Amino acid sequence: MNYLSFHLIFIVIAQAITMLHMLYLRRNHSTILAWLMVLMLFPYPAFVLYFIFGNRKIRQKNTKKTLLLQNVFSYTAPTNLNPIETVMKSHFLSTTTHTNNIKLYFNGVSAFDLLMDEINNAQDSIYISIYIFKNDATTQIILKALTDKAAHGVTIKLLIDSVGSYPLYFNQRSLKPLEKAGAHIVFFNSILQNPFKNYLNLRNHRKIYIFDQQRVISGGMNLSEEYLGPKQSKERWADMLFQISGEAVLPYIQIFKADFEFASGENIPIEINKYDVLGEDSVQVVPSGPDIKSDALYEALLSAIHAATQRIWIVTPYFVPDDSILKALIIARHKSVDVKLITPRTSNHWIADITRSSYMRELEENGVAILLHNGMMLHTKAIIFDDYAVMLGSVNIDNRSLFLNYEVVSFVYSKRIVVEVERWINDLTAGSIRKIKTASYQRRILENFMRIFSPQL
Repeated sequence: MNYLSFHLIFIVIAQAITMLHMLYLRRNHSTILAWLMVLMLFPYPAFVLYFIFGNRKIRQKNTKKTLLLQNVFSYTAPTNLNPIETVMKSHFLSTTTHTNNIKLYFNGVSAFDLLMDEINNAQDSIYISIYIFKNDATTQIILKALTDKAAHGVTIKLLIDSVGSYPLYFNQRSLKPLEKAGAHIVFFNSILQNPFKNYLNLRNHRKIYIFDQQRVISGGMNLSEEYLGPKQSKERWADMLFQISGEAVLPYIQIFKADFEFASGENIPIEINKYDVLGEDSVQVVPSGPDIKSDALYEALLSAIHAATQRIWIVTPYFVPDDSILKALIIARHKSVDVKLITPRTSNHWIADITRSSYMRELEENGVAILLHNGMMLHTKAIIFDDYAVMLGSVNIDNRSLFLNYEVVSFVYSKRIVVEVERWINDLTAGSIRKIKTASYQRRILENFMRIFSPQL
């Protein structure tokens, strides 16, 4: 048998095995097509990579357990649920709590000051789950503050994604003083420990900072100078953090507990505190990812898009939607809903920029306003639905965030917060480019071709 014959036989067998596996898992047609295309172009590495990166939901008994959020607060749920709450209720995810206080931070300096104040004022515990943790001037200040708190008896638990923070994973020298002071530092899905078991493609993209199990900070900011720091920087990205105090803190603790226990094997006791009435902001915390049986967040987004009657304003750094979300946005615009997409003119991932262009052109052709942020990288994730809700958190509008990564968002049902985010978006888009650049024939072919691979971006 010559090499060409062997090569063709291998491609046929690899594609057959892969297709049978995807059919068994009930994968959608676009995902199947994407993998078959990759197998055709790069058969040998693609066949191996599929069984490392091709799984979306955790199925092995010895891996991460399904995440279940317990509702421990006693109150009567309203009967007039909005479209998001209705979907969440059917999936038995966390209910809305109504006595929270939320503060938004759109500036990297104010976000850094908030984080440092919380670290310095913590009395009992500090829990941090982060996707990107760089070793730079900003994180050196944060690490020193954490080390001082650990040395004074505050419990420090730090969970870092090994893929998102791979430079730190392979060189952990900067973490040693904190570890020696008593902090427990673990990496999520260790790169060097059996990639088949750990599903390296399923990354922990959640950003959670919890202090004394009483206050939580979340949003889109990772730990590096690109996101936050003690001084203004022309190189800093546009992003946000939000702080929650009140009953909505508890779901974040439960999410962190499940993630940390999976990575470390250590049980974290949860203190079911009786949270005082701290405000009037209604919040529903929604995790998504491989540890959630369903795609509840995705369904809630689709439900909210279809139900919108006034506006849908989307702020996202990466826009690679699936067909259902794309068509839902087009239908909303045809119903005279004000649909806006605010995204960076150029992101930090050129492949995503090429791929998104085809979707953005289709939206623009159907009357959707495309606003390209003309400044430093826009990394904020937020969606306003009419006047009743805003989604804040770690989720991008792409297949990786919606179907692969571990994520968490908060749906905030508060007119005050909706107005504040609306004001920020208006300021953000004041200097935006309001039309996509015309593409050449060759460029359009490339953009449309890249849609084949969108399920893996």
